[in-house]
Amino acid sequence: MYKSIETLLVEIPTIRPHKMAVATMQTQTLVLVKVTTEDGFIGWGEATTIGGLGYGEESPESVKTNIETYFAPLLKSLSGLNVAQTIQTIKRNINGNRFAKNAIQTALFDIQAQRLGLPISEVLGGRLRHSVPVLWVLASGNTEKDIAEAQQMIASKRHNTFKLKIGSRRVEEDVEHVLAIKQALGSDVSIRVDVNRAWSELEAVKGIQQLQDGGVDLIEQPCAIDNIDAMQRLTRRFDIAIMADESLMGPDSAYRLAKRNGASVFAVKIAQSGGLVEASEVGKIAKLAGIDLYGGTMLEGPIGTMASAQVFSTFHNLAYGTELFGPLLLTEEILKTPLQYQNFELMLPTTAGLGIEIDEDKIDRMRRQ
Repeated sequence: MYKSIETLLVEIPTIRPHKMAVATMQTQTLVLVKVTTEDGFIGWGEATTIGGLGYGEESPESVKTNIETYFAPLLKSLSGLNVAQTIQTIKRNINGNRFAKNAIQTALFDIQAQRLGLPISEVLGGRLRHSVPVLWVLASGNTEKDIAEAQQMIASKRHNTFKLKIGSRRVEEDVEHVLAIKQALGSDVSIRVDVNRAWSELEAVKGIQQLQDGGVDLIEQPCAIDNIDAMQRLTRRFDIAIMADESLMGPDSAYRLAKRNGASVFAVKIAQSGGLVEASEVGKIAKLAGIDLYGGTMLEGPIGTMASAQVFSTFHNLAYGTELFGPLLLTEEILKTPLQYQNFELMLPTTAGLGIEIDEDKIDRMRRQ
């Protein structure tokens, strides 16, 4: 059934340095997977991560090696299985590797949806919206540059909600930086912060109180991934929304967080969840637990971004919007027609599969040899 499974590493510079607590990015390595069937269908997936092994347990190089060594031979050995049975077989035979599994699963759903002549969202239960709100992350680390960048985004009607990456400096410096930006942009502009798990619980108590008092709307992953006790205490202590991000590694962790009241918002990421189905399951757990949703990103290019948007369009509650700005951070385009961002939202195509057309000539020019 599957003729070939190719994994490509594509290096694209960013429009500016993107500073986070775990890494500073100046180039993004897109990990793209191309699955071709015996009868001529082509499906694309993406397994992009951040900062090599600085963010998580998978790197571009490990994803490529593991897909070529383990996933590809397994897929080529299968016949007569539908997508659900194929995913089940992969899970039974391959442990971990959530990012790689997500890329393969995306490509399989892309093929299946093309066969049916439907967008992927319709295969996942049906979209409830044809566009998703997209915020912009201010991550230069320079207060004046961030303010100017935000004002430009508002004026061009591209983004009117902003997230700030903090956690690499002292708490006092980070708070001062955030509140200066909040004051400059005004009360109508939503400001959130992402600590990328950099604070101790004591630092978090101090920082969150000041940020809450200053009108910030949300705190993302203030503490270490495994410190659910601290996340629970912070969620109960403050009125401001506390969002779980790196602590969310699929449905099992979503259930544990919900059960412990360890967050008031879930940042759903298809790669962190381990696939489109699992990301949908995280959304269902949040809905049942009364937890708000936010569509997260691994700063993927357009393939992973559109796969994410297809999933997020099916969520009943997307109270905090999405962060699907990854392609806008890149200096090069890999689609024949770029994704459409307008009026602060990303538009979803109505064509079959992912609904995008890959420019393979551009990918060939930028791929790592």
